[in-house]
Amino acid sequence: MAKPDDRSDNRERIERNIGHTLQNLNEARDYVKAHGDEMSEEAKRQIREKNQRRERSIEGLREEIKDEAAHQNKVRS
Repeated sequence: MAKPDDRSDNRERIERNIGHTLQNLNEARDYVKAHGDEMSEEAKRQIREKNQRRERSIEGLREEIKDEAAHQNKVRS
């Protein structure tokens, strides 16, 4: 028998993931600022690309929060 879909903590989990992703993004930027002159152009490019993926991920997670809010409003109605 399949478990019922428990979405009760989805918003909190998504918000936590956004926070962690933002922290990683900021730490990577700070690292490049502090050590960029010691890094190869390839390493800096890889970090920039990874941060772009993080930014896209954050956008997607924010959309998920909107979906969760809409779902919760439907459930309450």
